[in-house]
Amino acid sequence: MNNLIQPKILKGFRDFLPTSEILRTDLIEKITNVYRSFGFVPIDTPVLEYTEILLRKSNGETEKQVFRFEDNGGRDVAMRFDLTVPFARFTAEHYSELYLPFKRYHIAKVWRGEKPQAGRYREFVQCDVDTVGSDTAAADFEILNAMKSALSAIGVDDITINVNHRGIFNRFLSKLDLLDKSEDILRSVDKLAKVGQEAVVNELIQITQSPEKSNKIIEYISAKGSFLEILAQLEEMAGGPAEDTQRMKDIYNMMCASGIESTYVLNPSITRGLDYYTGVVYETFLNKLPSIGSVCSGGRYDNLAGLYMKEKVPGVGTSIGLDRLIAGLEQLGVTEKKGSYLDAEIFCQNNEHAVEYQKIAALLRKNGVKVEVFPEAKKMNQQYNVTEAKNIPWGILMNDENVKNGTFTLKNLRTREMFQDISVEEAVKIIKG
Repeated sequence: MNNLIQPKILKGFRDFLPTSEILRTDLIEKITNVYRSFGFVPIDTPVLEYTEILLRKSNGETEKQVFRFEDNGGRDVAMRFDLTVPFARFTAEHYSELYLPFKRYHIAKVWRGEKPQAGRYREFVQCDVDTVGSDTAAADFEILNAMKSALSAIGVDDITINVNHRGIFNRFLSKLDLLDKSEDILRSVDKLAKVGQEAVVNELIQITQSPEKSNKIIEYISAKGSFLEILAQLEEMAGGPAEDTQRMKDIYNMMCASGIESTYVLNPSITRGLDYYTGVVYETFLNKLPSIGSVCSGGRYDNLAGLYMKEKVPGVGTSIGLDRLIAGLEQLGVTEKKGSYLDAEIFCQNNEHAVEYQKIAALLRKNGVKVEVFPEAKKMNQQYNVTEAKNIPWGILMNDENVKNGTFTLKNLRTREMFQDISVEEAVKIIKG
């Protein structure tokens, strides 16, 4: 016994029992169906990439978070920390095989070695959609629309999608002669919700070496009003109308035409910390639990694929952080736990009737009923306990007379209502409602 190894997992990693995994797979199926309805197609990429591929366009914080090691062949490799950078590599490597615009979805695990906390893990699932090959308001809006549609499909409607445009902000910084420090300023502003305005002001003063310019940045990111009112203020502070402000007007008009504008707000403090974003950016918050952070975010990254190829391929995309989203929904108490996918359980009352049980199960499955047979004639309370743990709604009981006649008793395990001596066809109608 002393040689037994203690079963344990790494910090920030998790096992998933059936109730949790069923919830995740159900949500993934619904999100996948929405992505497909917009014309996105699936791809996959390796878990491991050359480190230079993943980190060539990243800041120091990202480098600290990647799981990086030397493989048996002496290669410097790392586990993907998101699905966007591998997609940029994928686009460059398969460019001649792709039709443009190319619209892909990718739902898979990624890994980050950051400090685990509520809703934040070191291994988690991202649900990405991206379009490459089109630098248009229509492409930007479609991603924003897909975000809302996917979240709505899984019952998450009480949200606010915060939208901004880095191009407008960079024009504003150019007016302040701070464009060369834009990446540091963007990362500082991106921390506003986490650390508060005072901490951001102090950091901006260090970056800009000017309290006056720092205050102007705070004034910019604090603009208030409706979507178009805020846009007008930003446009004026950035130096007047330009392609970037027109892009935001076009996107807003598409939102209004689709009747979904109330979900979106123009928030100039949303900048996204990653370096590769170049245009519109966005983050999504649960209105009843904003403290958990963004559950769906992304933006336009027109120069990302250019790191791996000469041609410039514009791109825009978003990612739903599934595990953080589920953590938020669980805190709000709005998730439904299921122990199985079954509609019914055929109880084993007599081992001698095992063949007949399997016959009835096969007939039910042919009619679209998900059913299993309890494998042995244990005490009925033990069998009932298993069906309760699995949240199975219907039970099927067969006595000797039923076996002779090819009938059975159907029991609603929640209401205890009984339907006696019924056929498979009758049971199907009752179970399917």
